[in-house]
Amino acid sequence: MQATSNTDSHALMPLPLDERIQALDVLRGFALLGIFLMNVDFMVRPLVAIRDILPATLHGLDYAAAWFIFTFVQGKFWTLFSLLFGMGFAVMMTRAERAGRDFVRPYLRRSVALLGFGLIHACLIWAGDILVMYALVAFVLLLGFRHLRMNWLWRLALLLYLVPVLTYSIGMARTYHALHSTPAAYAQKVEEREKAHEKWVNKVAVAEPLLLHGSYTAMSRQRTRDLVDHWWYVFLEGPMILGVFLFGVWLIRSGRMVKPQAHLPFFRRMLRWTLLPGILLALLASWCSTSFIPGLETPLSQVSLMLLQISSMLLCLGYLSALMLWLQHPGGARVLAWLAPAGRMALTNYLLQSLVSTWLFYGYGLGLAVHFSRAWQVVYVLLFYALQLLLSRWWLSRYRYGPMEWLWRYLTYLRRPPMRIVAASM
Repeated sequence: MQATSNTDSHALMPLPLDERIQALDVLRGFALLGIFLMNVDFMVRPLVAIRDILPATLHGLDYAAAWFIFTFVQGKFWTLFSLLFGMGFAVMMTRAERAGRDFVRPYLRRSVALLGFGLIHACLIWAGDILVMYALVAFVLLLGFRHLRMNWLWRLALLLYLVPVLTYSIGMARTYHALHSTPAAYAQKVEEREKAHEKWVNKVAVAEPLLLHGSYTAMSRQRTRDLVDHWWYVFLEGPMILGVFLFGVWLIRSGRMVKPQAHLPFFRRMLRWTLLPGILLALLASWCSTSFIPGLETPLSQVSLMLLQISSMLLCLGYLSALMLWLQHPGGARVLAWLAPAGRMALTNYLLQSLVSTWLFYGYGLGLAVHFSRAWQVVYVLLFYALQLLLSRWWLSRYRYGPMEWLWRYLTYLRRPPMRIVAASM
């Protein structure tokens, strides 16, 4: 990427198409599919019920679909999306530095805008939003870590990512100790677990009929309550997301994602070190436990969470490496090129998935949640995503940005970007 001129006409603005790192768009498009496969089950059921990953009522194809997604999708694709967020931060910062332009204020505006999008999404569309978390962690990334030295980036990233693993380990040890200590401590622990389980059951009992029959206003109140109830996830998952952001920054600043063709040995090594170990740990995690219902946790379920956390990062890097290597082959590049338009419109497509799906599933829309078994959810996602690929390709043949991407850039740079391709070339 060449440094831009210091004239006012070349102020910090969105990247033109020919300066984009095309591999990032492909990866975003791929991540969108995985995120949708994971999220759809959280849309058909109340958000509070998702701790029961594989309900006892699942059989046959429904069980197979749920098990596959838990093992190979859940946790892996939001991690990939987080990596891409960190990469986008590094690309924007590098371009600003080379142009001699301010980076902090535009990125603060960008993060505030993302926070606004996330709050609207979480309260008015679907409570399982990730944008609010990304925006909050982005503030920390900007204010505390943008000048971190290269040799510290990946080390700190690894440390931060493993914080939740340490948390799960402590939780596992405490549970085991409480269940095998004095009779009084055991009785107290059992009582606490029974109360936690009863509270969870009551929440599900309230939320389920609301999802199927509640009005839009009632559902919006419930979504807001869900957002408030889960505010503490910022402290649990925030360090982990920050760690993934930092690793994404390292991948850009080290040049590995900017010129991947010059770093193919690195991607081959990373594929060998991550894909098979990640698969084995994911299989072990699903063997240990697929249910994390409050009050029914066991030491084995804590082990499963710990293994799931480690395997998520390994498989994320394995998927990334495989795609980067496949992109170097002409046939692979032609196939994966179909993902790039959807990746360029990632924010629009992510919000559209939630908007359409909640309208289809919830009682204030068509109320079809009860008709979508786990297997049919997968069919629905694949068909909807195929339509998004076609629509994104069509849209970007006429316009430079997706609708939400255009708005996000407008709020970031406080300049109105040209929308139509014809207008941009005049």
